[in-house]
Amino acid sequence: MNTLMHICCAPCANQPIAALREEGLTVTGFWFNPNIHPYTEYQARKHTLEDYAREIGMKLIIGGTYDLRSFITAVAGDIDGRCAYCYAVRMEQTAKYAAGHGFDSFTTSLLVSPYQKHEAIAAAARAMGGRYGVEFLYRDFRPLFQAGQEYARAHGFYMQKYCGCIFSEEDRYLAQKRRKAAKKAADVK
Repeated sequence: MNTLMHICCAPCANQPIAALREEGLTVTGFWFNPNIHPYTEYQARKHTLEDYAREIGMKLIIGGTYDLRSFITAVAGDIDGRCAYCYAVRMEQTAKYAAGHGFDSFTTSLLVSPYQKHEAIAAAARAMGGRYGVEFLYRDFRPLFQAGQEYARAHGFYMQKYCGCIFSEEDRYLAQKRRKAAKKAADVK
């Protein structure tokens, strides 16, 4: 089976790729992530994936370009609900590419993360697979997450600190700030 895998980053993708290859599937990577900001973050993740794809001999398709304004415009009306848009737009482009280029199925490395909304990702992918007439290959890759992180560290991959969008970076910063304030308050007692 020839499968197109949407890839958010090499640290998340390495173990799912290995698992699918062990099943005998041919995996082609698909980079389409208009949510990742700022530009330096987008480039760091993309370059790490390009290097990894070369290392393992995997074909990689680069879809789309860095496009801050379109992403912000799309989510500005519902920043807290941005993930639904983010999953849908990435799964749509992956399904559309898979259907138009003769792939038997598609999947996504997003399904490895315990921090993502797993069921929402799968639902968006199933819907887009139905829309474009291509099978969504569902796998719960979450048990592979820790091994993937360890592999990424051992191989010197760039390791991001947040999901990708500028709002998730803000969430990370605010959570750090709250933890520091709580620690300071506890230390005062």
